[in-house]
Amino acid sequence: MSYNTFGHLFRVTTWGESHGPAIGCVIDGCPPLIPLTEQDIQPFLNRRRPGQSIFTTQRQEMDQVRILSGVFEGKTTGTPISLMIENTDQRSRDYAEIATAYRPGHADITYDMKYGIRDYRGGGRSSARETACRVAAGAVARKILGTDVQIRGALVQLGSYAIDRTRWDWDNVHHNAFFAPDAHIVTEWENYLLAIRKAGSSVGAVIEIHAEGVPAGLGAPIYGKLDADLAAALMGINAVKGVEIGDGFETATLTGPENADALSMENGKINFHSNHAGGVLGGISTGQPIVVRFAVKPTSSMLIPVASVTREGKEIEVTTKGRHDPCVGIRAVPVGEAMVACVLVDHLLRHRGQMGHM
Repeated sequence: MSYNTFGHLFRVTTWGESHGPAIGCVIDGCPPLIPLTEQDIQPFLNRRRPGQSIFTTQRQEMDQVRILSGVFEGKTTGTPISLMIENTDQRSRDYAEIATAYRPGHADITYDMKYGIRDYRGGGRSSARETACRVAAGAVARKILGTDVQIRGALVQLGSYAIDRTRWDWDNVHHNAFFAPDAHIVTEWENYLLAIRKAGSSVGAVIEIHAEGVPAGLGAPIYGKLDADLAAALMGINAVKGVEIGDGFETATLTGPENADALSMENGKINFHSNHAGGVLGGISTGQPIVVRFAVKPTSSMLIPVASVTREGKEIEVTTKGRHDPCVGIRAVPVGEAMVACVLVDHLLRHRGQMGHM
């Protein structure tokens, strides 16, 4: 059984390696007659593309997407959509020294333990390069969801430096290299990450995704919960080590009345007084904004020596040459958005299949 596919009715299979000739995905279950061109997908790939600032890997990939199937005369046909992105700036020689050594904190060792072989060139399938495929799939998902559903992400914490939420402004996300909604913290993050990069180290981050305009009723008890699928999708992103919905772990510090999202009637409609639940109750969307956060660990490839072993069991110190993100969490923002979009459209199609409407 392979595990390169996610989704139920909207199914995405990704393929390719970091240093292979190309990467891509196949999307099955997309309804027909959805307007779709490469220009609908490219802007989202551009947001994730490497080499756009000194704070990300300097690998230069244009990430130009090609639609190979599933679209005719600018509209989806209902058949599998195949998308391809060529790799054009690989430097496999940078990884020669770790061909037989394991990077601590990296999937090198577990891939070798499981398969008895690993692609050491940039990590192969374990590389965050694969997430470009997910972003492309997310762009297709957004086309199905339509403009009524708005999915936006932001970086809310870099290392131990968190934003001031009283200064949250979505417009700021588009005007700095960090996807930061707080303009005042950008300079502090710049100085901090420059020092981290100069030291040859790395740092983690926290990303927050909001999905607004999501209709009530998506998700199903008991094993088809919307929040469970969101958590699984976000945990499946490279380097993610934690996911929370709504207030998440903070709810453990609240009392029952504090945590309860009180209800009232307003103009003949149910009104929620708060959104501690993050837009999901009992695994089903409430119609409120869906709010999720995920934590990304520090990049495992770094210049600082770390104790490790080789495949033959020799104890060594490992340093990783090449071009790496000092904080992979920065480019994880559009990836998180894409995964949320894919989960939401999958649940939308599942809801239509069961309920016959939406």
